[in-house]
Amino acid sequence: MLLNGSRLGFYEPFRRTINRVIGRPVTDQIPLTSVAAGAASGAFGAALGNPLFLVKARMQAYSPALPVGTQHFYKNSFDALSTIWKSEKVRGLYRGVDAAILRTAMGSSVQLPTYNWTKNQLVTRGILPANNVWTYLASSSISGVCVCLVMQPADTALTRMYNQPTAMGPDGKLRGSLYKNPIDCLWKTFKAEGVYGWYKGSTCTIPTDCSPYYHHPDCK
Repeated sequence: MLLNGSRLGFYEPFRRTINRVIGRPVTDQIPLTSVAAGAASGAFGAALGNPLFLVKARMQAYSPALPVGTQHFYKNSFDALSTIWKSEKVRGLYRGVDAAILRTAMGSSVQLPTYNWTKNQLVTRGILPANNVWTYLASSSISGVCVCLVMQPADTALTRMYNQPTAMGPDGKLRGSLYKNPIDCLWKTFKAEGVYGWYKGSTCTIPTDCSPYYHHPDCK
């Protein structure tokens, strides 16, 4: 709700506002303003949803039988938020927020613009009718592939930053011991694993992002 609700909810107001600022009609679908609105609403949503996204990533990675990465045991989501707050306060809840903003801004900047562009091309060229499930599915699929190509590297960086071990710094604050920021994470991943390392998990991401429900504006 915090992430996608605000990300999708603020997209159209942001797009219309940007159009007004540059002196264009609010109904005009301009690629650059659509991308800017998508990135801005995505960044806003990522900032709001970061604490819960952080908890989700840590709880999903925890396994007493087959541990993956740094392990964080929490009884439930409320215990996770309470534990992080007690040990690190706001800084802990917003660990990795720079990677979250980068990830969501990159994905949102192409998601709705590519969906709307693809649907418009299919309809205006007479390939598919406007209100048809195949039109929605085709538009969503193209948009999902574009989102994956653009967002997957930042998504990988986000997961790794959320799940990295922490160490106490000279100032007494806990810091990630492997990556300083998402750019540092991407660079180190590239040096160690090449471009393939950025796109790990893409075979799961593409089917998820190609969902017609996820992209079709009438379903949001």
